[in-house]
Amino acid sequence: MRGAVVDAPMKGDRRACILGGMGRPNGGTILYVLVISFIALVNGATDPNDVSALNTMFTGFNSDPKLTNWVQNAGDPCGTNWLGVTCDGTFVTSIKLSNMGLNGKVEGWVLQKFQHLSVLDLSHNNLASGIPEMFPPKLTELDLSYNQLTGSFPYLIINIPTLTSIKLNNNKLSGTLDGQVFSKLTNLITLDISNNAITGPIPEGMGDMVSLRFLNMQNNKLTGPIPDTLANIPSLETLDVSNNALTGFLPPNLNPKNFRYGGNPLNTQAPPPPPFTPPPPSKNPKPIPPPPHPGSRTPDTAPKAEGGIVSGAAIAGIVVGAILVLAAIFIAVWFFVVRKRSELTKPLDLEANHSSRRTWFLPLIPAGKEKPPKMKVFEADTFEKEVEEPKIKALPPLKSLKVPPALKVEEATYKVESEGKVNKSNITAREFSVAELQAATDSFSEDNLLGEGSLGCVYRAEFPDGEVLAVKKLDTTASMVRNEDDFLSVVDGLARLQHTNSNELVGYCAEHGQRLLVYKFISRGTLHELLHGSADSPKELSWNVRVKIALGCARALEYFHEIVSQPVVHRNFRSSNILLDDELNPHVSDCGLAAFTPSSAERQVSAQVLGSFGYSPPEFSTSGMYDVKSDVYSFGVVMLELMTGRKPLDSSRPRSEQNLVRWATPQLHDIDALARMVDPALEGAYPAKSLSRFADIVALCVQPEPEFRPPISEVVQSLVRLMQRAALSKRRHEYNAGVPQTDMEDPSDYL
Repeated sequence: MRGAVVDAPMKGDRRACILGGMGRPNGGTILYVLVISFIALVNGATDPNDVSALNTMFTGFNSDPKLTNWVQNAGDPCGTNWLGVTCDGTFVTSIKLSNMGLNGKVEGWVLQKFQHLSVLDLSHNNLASGIPEMFPPKLTELDLSYNQLTGSFPYLIINIPTLTSIKLNNNKLSGTLDGQVFSKLTNLITLDISNNAITGPIPEGMGDMVSLRFLNMQNNKLTGPIPDTLANIPSLETLDVSNNALTGFLPPNLNPKNFRYGGNPLNTQAPPPPPFTPPPPSKNPKPIPPPPHPGSRTPDTAPKAEGGIVSGAAIAGIVVGAILVLAAIFIAVWFFVVRKRSELTKPLDLEANHSSRRTWFLPLIPAGKEKPPKMKVFEADTFEKEVEEPKIKALPPLKSLKVPPALKVEEATYKVESEGKVNKSNITAREFSVAELQAATDSFSEDNLLGEGSLGCVYRAEFPDGEVLAVKKLDTTASMVRNEDDFLSVVDGLARLQHTNSNELVGYCAEHGQRLLVYKFISRGTLHELLHGSADSPKELSWNVRVKIALGCARALEYFHEIVSQPVVHRNFRSSNILLDDELNPHVSDCGLAAFTPSSAERQVSAQVLGSFGYSPPEFSTSGMYDVKSDVYSFGVVMLELMTGRKPLDSSRPRSEQNLVRWATPQLHDIDALARMVDPALEGAYPAKSLSRFADIVALCVQPEPEFRPPISEVVQSLVRLMQRAALSKRRHEYNAGVPQTDMEDPSDYL
């Protein structure tokens, strides 16, 4: 207690003894003690969390000796001036390591530990990992340009509204841009994502970045039109979209000071004027002027010989016209009622409907309503008939019904309903010829066959420039496939669905009676194959990878359900429709293809059988209804697959365990049971708390009643919190245990 010796009065030799024989304290002694205390204070100047994060970053940079004063363990970055590190008090506020020739990687869970970091500049290095998913919560400037970073634009950057500058240019980023992310970055001034390989359209959500001044997206693979919403950015000074594959007209109101758009097949002429729409009748008739003052005389009030005759004729004309209009309305209503009565008295012959070119669309049931919905009937010649469907008492075999189309997207739907035709020039997807696809697939040879489903076969296609795509050759027995206008309308809608975690439609072919869809080629196959294939396959799926797959799929469904202007129901969400790339990122496929379901008898099964396939919710087998909450149920089944490694239906197991949902649901809140349920391929490498929270999400998704299932956006947030909490708690636990940073495994392995 050296401080007590200096401050407390003591008597005689006892004081001298404590001072180690130094006698009475003098000025030198006090100075010595103060110096020692100051040195001790300096040695502990930096926040421990920041020290730990910098230690881990140094290890990730392969302990590069150019980082002066940096060490792998402990140290004091703020007290000993580590190269590129700036502090404010005890907290690290800036890391600038540009042009250092650094190799290695930087992890998102490490960056998130810097609670006060505002500037991160790692530009002009050789970082070759995936771009971090997470960042410091108070970051204002992010510069990772001129590296070798891969992956897509980080979604979780949506949680950092303080950002004013993002520079990710000159990397190897791919995937599409999510408009929801940019709509939250209202303080962003500079955004540079040029010289990457980003695909898909420019999202309309970019127009919500009201503070943006500089936007550079040149030298990517962006497609579609330049959105009009960019004209809503009042401060935009520089916009560069040159050297992409953008189409359409230039937005007429988009006039930034520096606008570069060369190298795109854009139409630089003025866009055609919108079709004339007559203005609605005025609800406020012209006011009647007040009567003149008594005794006054104006030209309007001057007596005229014919004034009374003209006024009377006008009134008579109005009365006669009103009578004629009322008569016409009465006749139209009478005709409509008689026609509807004759239609409703006819027996409902579903077999006859099945043979006609008619597709049933089941609209969503609004929450809280129990009445059966109206079923819209779309025909080849008329697209506007509506009938009230009676309550179903005994469900007929599904072979009498056509599977309702799931796609009802933006303008494509409106064009089909109103006009019945879609202009090919408006479709953003590429049009391929049959000859091109035959050459790329070696005439659809069996060697290039990737798989076969109810909609047809999928082939690997390699083109002369080395591009590899996947071609789905549709079964043309479905009416929506045979009819070219119907086919193009669905393709138009599919091409508008662009999300990082969905399988992007690249093109289509509709000639010589053939109907083909061209998608990006995803290298690793399906989640079903990896989970239920060879004995060693599931071992590639560590716990953190499984959570990452679940989160990616949930984000895709969130996009389909809540972000596009009209909700899109997947209807066939299952592990075999989840494709995995080389980094095991998920890409949801087959969304919007329910309209293409073949109508031939051999492809039809009863609703009861469909409901027992393991993925379909209970309400589908009883009523035939399928909506966004049904997709949430199917997603919960896939989460169960990820957690247990079991198939939704498995006849090889004991009878009580054959149906995965029925077997697992009663055990999801039992900690001991969860340990027995988890996939043995994980070999115990998972945290119990993370497993328990994962099971809680599953339990909500597979609720038998649709109204008790959460919206998919809530599921996304729960999974994001699960990832963040697991990573941080693991790091905190090992830090408190004194485990050196270099000896620790990546905490993401324990998510």
